[in-house]
Amino acid sequence: MSTLTTNYLAPSGREEAWRFTPLSRLGGLLDAAVNIENVNSIVLQSPIEGVSLSTKSSSDLPAISISDDLASIRAREFATEVTHIEIAKEVDLSQPVLLARSGLNGKPQASRTLISVGVNAHATLILQNTGNAILSDEIEFDLAPGSNLTFVSLQEWDSKTIHLGRQHAVVSKDATFNSIVVTVGGSLVRLLPTVEYSGPGSSADLQGLYFATDGQHLEHRLFVNHNVPNAKSRVNYKGALAGDKAHTVWIGDVYIRANAEGTDTYELNRNLLLSDGARADSVPNLEIETGEIVGAGHASTTGRFDDEQLFYLSSRGIPAEVARRLVIRGFFAEIIGKIKIEEIENRLMDRIDSELSKVGA
Repeated sequence: MSTLTTNYLAPSGREEAWRFTPLSRLGGLLDAAVNIENVNSIVLQSPIEGVSLSTKSSSDLPAISISDDLASIRAREFATEVTHIEIAKEVDLSQPVLLARSGLNGKPQASRTLISVGVNAHATLILQNTGNAILSDEIEFDLAPGSNLTFVSLQEWDSKTIHLGRQHAVVSKDATFNSIVVTVGGSLVRLLPTVEYSGPGSSADLQGLYFATDGQHLEHRLFVNHNVPNAKSRVNYKGALAGDKAHTVWIGDVYIRANAEGTDTYELNRNLLLSDGARADSVPNLEIETGEIVGAGHASTTGRFDDEQLFYLSSRGIPAEVARRLVIRGFFAEIIGKIKIEEIENRLMDRIDSELSKVGA
């Protein structure tokens, strides 16, 4: 089993990257005294032509990106193997590829996965995160020129799960990366959806939603690195909170470098507070080093339940409890509808309804 180098320093909570995270709840994932078990946690639910999965040594398949995130650094240190999912060039998959977690045991574990998408390939991957885990997880995406990948990540964890994850895409010339992140389970979930570009004409669309109830901490830190000319990005995340000490954190960082002329970017975060005792932190950041861009902007809102909508529905004979859930469904429908699988969409909304019932919201 691997051990960390002696110069590893666990975060103190004063660092910008960790100031919102309850460090006492990380289950040893950032504790230098804790050894972490390697796990090849992502599996294909059924074979699909044009898609292959193999396991390789981490020395034979090193990371394709640089990371300063301590959780992913730990994952790289302890994950001795890498799951490699390859989508063949020119493949156009009409059905989504379903992925699931396996081998999780509720103890500190590390997992690394590389997803390679071939030239001009088109595919949708759906990762269903379920069960009980203490997991430090890194997933990297290598998109070849002209490829198009939609990656749906569903965090439907059991109530005790701790999940620290990084999802990093490297998007080549004329390639498109679409990310949909849905987080409705777990005790503490901290995800880093990040993007960099390696060729012009590339684009990324990052969509997400999260719903936190009693005691949950759900944190999403996005970073889009516009490091090439003529690339595009859109970010749209929505969150709702209900229950005592429900806490969400959304950080949206977009960096437009001096050489990134022609950049077109916009990021949006909206939060809906459904009860007292819940807290939503939202911090959009935009750093621009060149004025030669198509457009750049950001917006963030956090507010209470819309009583006017509730009154409108109630005046038409709809019970208040049902009306509230209809409003919440409408709030999330824009993003959940992008999954385009009715069974999954209904399952997510049913879970949100169930959690609302538990907290009386």
